[in-house]
Amino acid sequence: MSLDIHAGEVHALLGENGAGKSTLMKILCGIYRQDEGEIIIDGKRCDFHGYQDALDAGIGIIFQEFSLIPYLDAVDNIFLGREKRNRLGLRDRRGMVAEAQRLFERLKVSIPLDCPIVELSVADQQFIEIAKALSLDARILVLDEPTATLTPSEADHLFTIMRELRKQEVGMVFISHHMDEIFTICDRVTVMRDGEKVDDCDTASTTPDDLIEKMVGRRVENLFPKRRCDADYDDVVLDIETLRLDPDGPEYSLKLHRGEILGFAGLVGSGRTELAMGLIGATRPVHAKVSMEGKSIKLRHPATALKQGIGLLPESRKTQGLILPFSCRDNISLNNLTQFQGALPLINRNQESRTAADLMDSVRVKAPSPETPVGNLSGGNQQKVVIARWLGHQCKVLIFDEPTRGIDVGAKSEIYALMKELTAQGVSIIMISSELPEILGLCDRVEVFYQGEIAAELEGENINSQSIMHHATGGLSA
Repeated sequence: MSLDIHAGEVHALLGENGAGKSTLMKILCGIYRQDEGEIIIDGKRCDFHGYQDALDAGIGIIFQEFSLIPYLDAVDNIFLGREKRNRLGLRDRRGMVAEAQRLFERLKVSIPLDCPIVELSVADQQFIEIAKALSLDARILVLDEPTATLTPSEADHLFTIMRELRKQEVGMVFISHHMDEIFTICDRVTVMRDGEKVDDCDTASTTPDDLIEKMVGRRVENLFPKRRCDADYDDVVLDIETLRLDPDGPEYSLKLHRGEILGFAGLVGSGRTELAMGLIGATRPVHAKVSMEGKSIKLRHPATALKQGIGLLPESRKTQGLILPFSCRDNISLNNLTQFQGALPLINRNQESRTAADLMDSVRVKAPSPETPVGNLSGGNQQKVVIARWLGHQCKVLIFDEPTRGIDVGAKSEIYALMKELTAQGVSIIMISSELPEILGLCDRVEVFYQGEIAAELEGENINSQSIMHHATGGLSA
């Protein structure tokens, strides 16, 4: 692998999950040591023994997974380990607060400075990570999936900042799975596959299709499977007559048919995930009249929902979907251990391992073996492990909350095809997604959320980006 970064450019690093992008950047930032080779900055060979050495050399990184301490506030996180001091050698809290305010003004965001990180939204946490990197005055800035948790307007703010940094001769490495972002902000692109460089070129001289082919080693003709409706509209699987999560909140009602993909569209914070949590009993409704296949059910607890045949692929795989120190095998069989019991109340580990291996193969998890700790995998492969778990269940309803966040294009097409296969087998799917192309390309019907309520139900020709955004913004968007 070789990579050169120029001052004042945004250089895209592109590749499938597990291609080695994040590993390469951790080598650049001193977190990992390379086996061989050199890192040269301004003609000088650098030998990094740790992250601090890279910081001293002017390299900053915005990690794909947040590196914030949840019970400290924004100011303490930004200046952690390099606190400002006054003339007496004491912490200069006032100076750090003033500098943090300047950083957030530069980013055009308003974030409470004395609020613990754990109480802030995911988007706010992302901007604190960005402010932390900007505070380093880095000459080389690595941004690893920085827009994964941002709304389109927040991502535009970030791109504006990047353009300003480009004028200041900062060299940036930008890792993203979104092709539109690559062609919006990047000057050059390097493509990796299986730990090696495949090609590098100017973005102006290539196309998204060419880059995808280099990434996956084959041409992905159609990202979305051929549009066909597997729904049986005479067969209602899940019928929500009334569901209220808060005494003063909105009352939801909707129907889900067998073999249907029902989309939940809307802006971040519009209430989509909250309704999903109510449907599996993670948030206990104050009032609910819900039936599954004509039989009344209670939404008391996720375990109760699972017994009724409802499963959830959560939005946050690390905090809600996986136990990171556990192996892939353990995570896949976690809530289905009775499947591997014999006559005695003991687990048949051989059968469990074979089943886990088969499920991992079905979704192309890149891991040395089922015994690999899931925390060692890339973000996209961790997501595939969560999906593999639900394939081991005979669920009637699956809720996919942002199923392809942080997943590369090749893997996305496989997951989309898998979702269509499930619907062909009679499984009904609710898909929550912030990506309009997913909603448009996969969903048979769409519920559009606005400020906690279902603002519209769309089907057929009415499922288009203009109509969705119109309702998702309360009629403010053309």
